[in-house]
Amino acid sequence: MGRTSDAREKILDAARTLIELRGYSALGVAEICRAAGVPKGSFYYFFASKEALALAVIDEHWATQERDWQRILSGQAPPLQRLRQLFEATEATMRAGQRSCGSVAGCLFGNLTLELSNQTEAIRVRLQEIFDMQVEMIEAVIAEAVARREAGVSDTRQAARSVVAQLEGQVLFAKLYNDPQRMGALWAGCLALLGADAPGEVAVGL
Repeated sequence: MGRTSDAREKILDAARTLIELRGYSALGVAEICRAAGVPKGSFYYFFASKEALALAVIDEHWATQERDWQRILSGQAPPLQRLRQLFEATEATMRAGQRSCGSVAGCLFGNLTLELSNQTEAIRVRLQEIFDMQVEMIEAVIAEAVARREAGVSDTRQAARSVVAQLEGQVLFAKLYNDPQRMGALWAGCLALLGADAPGEVAVGL
C-alpha cells in the first residue's frame, strides 16, 4: 500500500511541476511518468485519464492553499491586516518558487483557467468552484472590516470578487515579468478598492 501511495504522490508532484512550468496541453502521460520515475502502467492504475490527473493536481493544490488561506484570514490581526498578510504570503510563495526553478510560476488555478476553461468542462467547473470559495473567504474578511468601519463598500461580495481579481492580475504580471515585486502594487490597490485607509503596519510572520 505504501509503495502504491508513493507512486501516486510522485505522479502528482511531477504533474504539478510540469503543469506549472509548461502548461497542461503540451504534456503527455509518458513524459509525466518519466519525470515521476514510475512505469507508464502506474499512471492508469491511479488515474483514468490525463484530465483526471489534472483534477487531482488541482484538488491537492487547493487543499494546501485553502489551509494556508484559512490560517491567515482567521488570525488575530485586524481584518485588513489579514488581507495584507495573505498578499505577503502569496508574494513569498512566488519568491520561493523563483529561487527553486528560476522563474515565477504564477497561479496554478489562473494558468489553467486561461489555458483550459473553454476546452475541458470538468476542469472549468472545478476551477470556478475554487475561485468562488476564495471569494467567500475574502468576503468574510471584508464584511468584518465594514462592520468595524475600516472599509467603505456596500456590496461585500462584489468587492471580494474584485480583490481576488486584483490578486490574480498581479500574480499574472509577476509571472509575465518574472518579478515577484510586481505584487507590491496590490496592497494600495486593495485599499483604494475597499475605500479604506492604510492600517498600522503589522508583522507578517511568514
